[in-house]
Amino acid sequence: MNPGPLPAPPDDFADSALTIVEFDRPVFRSHSVSQHPVFFGRTGRYRFDAPDGSYGVLYAGADIFCAFIESVIKDPGSRLVTTAELKTKAVAELKGARALRLVDLTPSGALKRIGADARLVSADREQAQLWSKALHDHSVLADGILYPSRLDPARHAIALFEDRAPKLVELSRQTWYAPGARRNLLAQIAEHYQIELIENHFVVRRKPVSSAGIPGLLFDPEER
Repeated sequence: MNPGPLPAPPDDFADSALTIVEFDRPVFRSHSVSQHPVFFGRTGRYRFDAPDGSYGVLYAGADIFCAFIESVIKDPGSRLVTTAELKTKAVAELKGARALRLVDLTPSGALKRIGADARLVSADREQAQLWSKALHDHSVLADGILYPSRLDPARHAIALFEDRAPKLVELSRQTWYAPGARRNLLAQIAEHYQIELIENHFVVRRKPVSSAGIPGLLFDPEER
């Protein structure tokens, strides 16, 4: 039976008791290599974005496995990832200047206690954004939300509110396909999720000499 869309937060939501956790560990943020890892978006495209754009939201994983599954593997049916894609994305380790105060939606009973269910983290995003606003405006004044990952509920994702979160300090940053220990960790992640990493690169080839005798260069993608 289809349960339908998630209901909006109840009118008396401000009186709801929230489960709060003090999160004092690093978080892992996957992002384009061309952008800084600390970025609070207001596009309204993502699950816990502000529905009215009144605050920005930064998304991260509580561990690096969650950062990968949330940002690289967005389609549950996807089984292939190219190394070219991984080289365009970095993963940064960030830590708050103080412990993050997060609304914890991960333990047993947490969703039920606020009048929600699993649709909050897996179904319609427009309704989830209404819940984001309700949690943001709650008198508890949390820095953000800790919630189960849609593709791996055993892993936990984090949505931070720009106007509440403390300063985030960057501890490290590498591409997903960096050599050394990161490459080994990537292999573990790929094995865990049964994902195949496809090696690909760009080969520089010369065009045939033109009638004017001026050679050119042709960039061809080649997979191997």
